Amino acid sequence: MDPGNWSTDIAGGSAYGYDLLFIILLASLIAIFLQALAVRQGIATERDLAQACRDSYPKPVVAVLWLIIEAAIVATDLAEVIGSAVALKLLFGLPLIGGVCITALDVLIILFTHGKNFRILEGIVAALVILITVAFAVQIGLSKPQTKELFAGFLPSAGIFTDNNELLIAIGIIGATVMPHNLFLHSSLVLTRNIDRSSVDTVNEAIKYFVFDSTFCLACALFVNAAILIVAAATFHVNGLTDVATLEDAHSLLAPILGSGASVLFAVALLAAGQNSTLTGTLAGQIVMEGFMTWKIRPVFRRLFTRLLAIIPAVVVVAIGGDHSANDLLIISQVILSIALPFAIFPLVHITADKTKMGPYVNSRFITIFAYAIAFLVLILDIYLFIP
Repeated sequence: MDPGNWSTDIAGGSAYGYDLLFIILLASLIAIFLQALAVRQGIATERDLAQACRDSYPKPVVAVLWLIIEAAIVATDLAEVIGSAVALKLLFGLPLIGGVCITALDVLIILFTHGKNFRILEGIVAALVILITVAFAVQIGLSKPQTKELFAGFLPSAGIFTDNNELLIAIGIIGATVMPHNLFLHSSLVLTRNIDRSSVDTVNEAIKYFVFDSTFCLACALFVNAAILIVAAATFHVNGLTDVATLEDAHSLLAPILGSGASVLFAVALLAAGQNSTLTGTLAGQIVMEGFMTWKIRPVFRRLFTRLLAIIPAVVVVAIGGDHSANDLLIISQVILSIALPFAIFPLVHITADKTKMGPYVNSRFITIFAYAIAFLVLILDIYLFIP
């Protein structure tokens, strides 16, 4: 639900109406399936995905995988920086560059939660997710979408293969929804729970409940991401506003169409989305660094380091290209996530298909083939984007 999702969904909804709802649905189903594999991998091997990769591949391969996933984390951080800065500008009138710099202060949230009971962190994330969900549930009601066109949007459309810009947005939606580093994060978080390993049945039961848990959360994310696109389609596209590409444009246009309350809800939910992703991104970064490279660093310093890597390009781009250029950076950051995605999926599928590592929890042949098909689908879409 990070600001990168918002940018791609708003751009897609305003430009192509409800057509890209199918991509949101497809990306969400892929995320649900892959997160289920990550749960199974973490529980079966008692290692997170980064550690399992370190155990399975030569050091040069491990180093390359680590760098690619770190790039994905920085790209996510870039979206959080820009999204939170835009929210601060909309709510308090702060200049975008000033808001970008202020986002470094979210390290205080990490400092507060570090060393606390993990349930506290889960509670904060859950509260932010509920806030975002309620905000967009209200905005869907206010926007009154066209029911027939809305449901038709969940059917496949050939547009992404005939319009390169639509393909770019679709790939951004996939990257923003699945998010490669979250596969590493989830495979680690399941290890924070006490699991009765006395029998295969009890472990399978644990896997079942973890999968239900993640599926429910991703279903909420599906609703929010679809809601953002639906609001953009119902509010902008039907009124001929097909080039609403920035978060600021969306905010300014919501007020005269849906009322000032909707635009305030939009800004508050955007800020919540940035902070929600900040927490999960920091956890993922810690797991990836320690898992791949066995390097340990305090979460606060880790947060400052990745946040600076995101702040510097954001400040430079905004200073040179103006506020509008920040949205282009948002879209690009989500495409980077999609490009990095196969480098998380292929190792995950390879490890979960290895009986020596997974034991009785190894994937069936059908699941393995299906998972590789997903990996190749994402890879082919990424390659197709760069074909003239």
